[in-house]
Amino acid sequence: MDETSIPFNKPYVAGKELYYIAQSISFGNISADGRFTKACNELLCERFNLGSSLMVTSCTSALEMAAILCDVEPGDEVILPSYTFVSTANAFVRAGVKPVFVDVRPDTLNMDETQIENAITSRTKAIVPVHYAGVACEMDTITEIADRHGIYVVEDAAQGMHAYYKGRALGSIGHMGTYSYHETKNYVCGEGGTLTINHPELTTRAEIIRDKGTNRQQFFRGAVDKYTWVDVGSSYVLSELSCAFLYAQLEALDEIRALRKQVFDNYRDLLGGLEKEGFLQMPVIPDECDTNYHMFYILLKDQETRDSLMQYLREHDINAVFHYIPLHTSPMGRSFGYREGQLPVTEDLSGRLLRLPFFNEISFSQQERISDWINSFLAQRTYRMAA
Repeated sequence: MDETSIPFNKPYVAGKELYYIAQSISFGNISADGRFTKACNELLCERFNLGSSLMVTSCTSALEMAAILCDVEPGDEVILPSYTFVSTANAFVRAGVKPVFVDVRPDTLNMDETQIENAITSRTKAIVPVHYAGVACEMDTITEIADRHGIYVVEDAAQGMHAYYKGRALGSIGHMGTYSYHETKNYVCGEGGTLTINHPELTTRAEIIRDKGTNRQQFFRGAVDKYTWVDVGSSYVLSELSCAFLYAQLEALDEIRALRKQVFDNYRDLLGGLEKEGFLQMPVIPDECDTNYHMFYILLKDQETRDSLMQYLREHDINAVFHYIPLHTSPMGRSFGYREGQLPVTEDLSGRLLRLPFFNEISFSQQERISDWINSFLAQRTYRMAA
């Protein structure tokens, strides 16, 4: 890597990825549902206490399957934060569902659980908490509300694999959950995902939806003498080659988490002084949450400061980035009748948030360099503002 440039992300190779891919090829099954698919599912279910899991092509695919399993129909509603990736909403919107956006908490940037109750109507089918930055939403409150109203909880844990809420793995708490293995995530295979299923009555239909709407998995198990088209579905199965790569990553679950914790802690130490002086805010992790150290972000005074610092860092070959544009202010969001000003916390925080370069092999000297340039920028800016 060019030492003069610090990328935002760099995918990590744990060690056995190519070996397992070669094994997969030698086994003669590279399409789907071979030995490595089974191994990934078994590891995930055992480590995270999942009811069952299905390897799919992306977290988006997992969310789309979850929407089908929620039996959504045109005119139904789903409650979710606006501060999330577009797939969280798209998975339901494509089925004619109206997204009902609620604001986020100012501490964790997660869905504000105190606003959910007022957003529920007779058409509400699901609540979709998004565990931002690998920090859990307030799941006890969310599941209690959902149970009382008889609606589904689908955890968008794209960023939350190997993170916990009161000792329970994210993705294991709601009716369903979703993981992502995109190259920007903690555990990767290029593109891939998992649908977690924690209510057994959903499992058989989920298998059918994943396999093009057929009961082929039942056929493979000998439960039926032939397979055929029995439900809606699509080709959501993940390649065996991708699962082989991923299995090497999953074997290193704790090693990777430890590496990321060190990067996270380094940033905290390096930037702690600036937070104490009131120049920025760092991530908040509530006591009941055990994060997976997915990212490190800072919150600046205002959007103009954030944008200027981002440009300043890029001029010094440091690729820091903003994150989501709130969905309710997007063109699609406006088509549902939303407008700026409706979710003030979301709009404020999204404009002030800056994500710093974060990858397993970033060196301490690189992190020091990032910190030094942030200090330099804020010192100059404070001087100019005072003048």
